[in-house]
Amino acid sequence: MKDYFIQLFNYDHYANLIIAETINKANNTGKAVGLMAHLLAAQQVWLSRCIGEQATGAILWPDWKADTFEQLINDNHRGWINLLDYLNPDDFEKLISYKSLKGDPFENKLIDILTHVINHGTHHRAQAGQQLKFDGLDILPNTDYIAYLRIKGL
Repeated sequence: MKDYFIQLFNYDHYANLIIAETINKANNTGKAVGLMAHLLAAQQVWLSRCIGEQATGAILWPDWKADTFEQLINDNHRGWINLLDYLNPDDFEKLISYKSLKGDPFENKLIDILTHVINHGTHHRAQAGQQLKFDGLDILPNTDYIAYLRIKGL
């Protein structure tokens, strides 16, 4: 299970870097930037919850600039891989207790949170790509998971 999620977070890192680079090359300052900022901020919130910290004061739609994305993507990836590296098989079923940003208490299994983070990233990268197309970009890079596996020889 650990290796599977490490591979998914490596893919997430790869795809985030590609979309961030595309946003930068297109000099996009519109909705695509906002979507990527949200994706990265949400990853930070979920990581904080998974390591037992409360994400108090977090802003889910920050006004970050595209030129900051590469560092944020690398930092987020390092944090997720560090978490995954120390997990035992039973840890994936562990309940994570946290509060929503509104203060409501919740509990979810770690495996479900990890799955959510990956799916959330895919969802918002697709939205960012769509916005880039709306803004005039002709061709988007291929960020499909299967394409990532082929490139990496996995």
